[in-house]
Amino acid sequence: MSAKIETNLGTISIEEEVIARVAGCAAMDCYGIVGMAAKNMKDGLFQLLKVESLTKGIKVYVNDEDGTLSLDFHIIVEYGTNISAIADNIINTVKFKIEDCFDIKTDKINVFVEGVRVDS
Repeated sequence: MSAKIETNLGTISIEEEVIARVAGCAAMDCYGIVGMAAKNMKDGLFQLLKVESLTKGIKVYVNDEDGTLSLDFHIIVEYGTNISAIADNIINTVKFKIEDCFDIKTDKINVFVEGVRVDS
């Protein structure tokens, strides 16, 4: 499903992958986030994704009725950081970036912390 923007000249269709990439880049700029997480189906554990696979940790939902977006982020955070502050920062940053780039309202952004990275 893609997001659609109606203009007087026609319809602009934006794929979910594009929205997820912009949202992922915006989230990676936030302090305390190490990266996105993806579930390994074989053993059920979450693994840190590389920058090339950024969109696998993000799920985009497009509401057909009003055209708003909902996003789910699965992230890994740095040990010793305030998780609620990181989540608030991601929500505000991504919401601003999505609405600024695409002019699409963001209804809901869910942040799921799947792990904590501890540096030795």
